[in-house]
Amino acid sequence: MKYTAVIHRSLVALVLAVPAGCSKQVPQALGTLEFDRVTLPAPAAERIVAIDVREGEQVKTGQPLLQLDPAHTRAQLAATQAQLQQQRELLAELRAGPRREDIARARANLAAVQAQAREARAYYNRLLPLKGKSYVAAADLDRARAAAGNADGQAAAARAALDELLHGTRPEQLAQAQAAVAAAQAQVSAQQVLLGKLAVVAPRAGRIDSLPYRLGDQAPVGAPLAILLAGDAPYARIYVPVQQRAGMHVGEAIDVFVADREKPYAGKLRMIRSEPDFTPYYALIGDDAARLSYLAEVALGADAAELPAGLPVRVEFRGPAK
Repeated sequence: MKYTAVIHRSLVALVLAVPAGCSKQVPQALGTLEFDRVTLPAPAAERIVAIDVREGEQVKTGQPLLQLDPAHTRAQLAATQAQLQQQRELLAELRAGPRREDIARARANLAAVQAQAREARAYYNRLLPLKGKSYVAAADLDRARAAAGNADGQAAAARAALDELLHGTRPEQLAQAQAAVAAAQAQVSAQQVLLGKLAVVAPRAGRIDSLPYRLGDQAPVGAPLAILLAGDAPYARIYVPVQQRAGMHVGEAIDVFVADREKPYAGKLRMIRSEPDFTPYYALIGDDAARLSYLAEVALGADAAELPAGLPVRVEFRGPAK
């Protein structure tokens, strides 16, 4: 009887020992729930005149969030549009070339200075024979010669001015005017884009996480006006130990345990870094190499859409998804 009892106790111990010996711990990793954070910076240092949403509100793509005062930007746009019009008119003037009245005036001016040049040259020629007879002073003769030369120079300048008008606008001047028009057009486009950005809208569907500024505030350029948590559902950001990195692949099915909930959420590995997220490998020696971690992201389904960001998670790796 004692012998039978001993055999029974031994079998019970063996049955209990087999599962313990055959069980294998499921690889795990820790992390937190996260959303894609979209920051909407202030495009200009303008006062907030309207806020159309509240923190925690779910928004759609293109939905208005807040409005900045457009008065100053509209004035700048009007100024750049006026400059553009000025440059366009200048280009049109250069393309049209000189007016007929300008050419006629240049011809008349040329005729007048030519007549003055002929008179000055004739006067000098009349004095020149008198030089040998001592009937004219040397100073008077020099003045007459200088006047004749000056008149000839004025006639040459008038001729050049007329030729410039007859030849029309130079190609280089047209190119410069075209470049000025293009620069002014770019300024107008930039102001139009800036004016459109003053009406801040949601670039993606998501939830308003934060509105750092209130109605009437004037945020500096680049300051976050709104922070949006984008995406239909959060994802798990986890840190994979180096021992498990080699066996993990994108698309692998993963169980995600959130906080104290017993039932896991079905997830799929969508990204894993190839480089350690913390200390580089070459800086570690010995047992410290086991402390390497690799950042990974696990996508969750629609059943996790209501979970808030920041909750701690624990994941278990089930193997490649089929």
